Amino acid sequence: MIVVVMGVSGSGKSTLAARLVERTGWKFAEGDEYHSETSRAKMHAGIPLTDEDRWTWLDALHAVLTGWSSEGASGVLTCSALKQTYRVRLLKGIDEVRIVWLDPPRDLLEARLSARIGHFMNPKLLDSQLATLEAPEGAAVLRLGGGESSLEQAEMVFCWLQA
Repeated sequence: MIVVVMGVSGSGKSTLAARLVERTGWKFAEGDEYHSETSRAKMHAGIPLTDEDRWTWLDALHAVLTGWSSEGASGVLTCSALKQTYRVRLLKGIDEVRIVWLDPPRDLLEARLSARIGHFMNPKLLDSQLATLEAPEGAAVLRLGGGESSLEQAEMVFCWLQA
């Protein structure tokens, strides 16, 4: 099984994914690590990425998923996956994929982004990401208020994956 943990920047993708990997022992890929230096520089400068900027990134992530799938391995990938077209490109030909969409309230997103140190994502891009976001169909949706621990969130997701 492959799990894609998606959502805008600051939604908690990496934290939840780390807990899921701890719980399952599955493979892990952090989507942010696959961005080009050009894309990282744009985001750091507060310039939203275009679809064209994202295609190569999504193709690299697709290759990771394809590798896991061909090995018969389970894994967890973090990826904003904001649009349906991105998810289609990312998941093309991959079976047994479950999507978990983290959708915390805006005030929590803003607080998390403003507290980040050393991340290339400019907090000013939150509006752009929210405007781009298209709700995924068939995903597990976590609209939590931030009071839940990452362990509690992972347990909720794990139970959903087992259902």
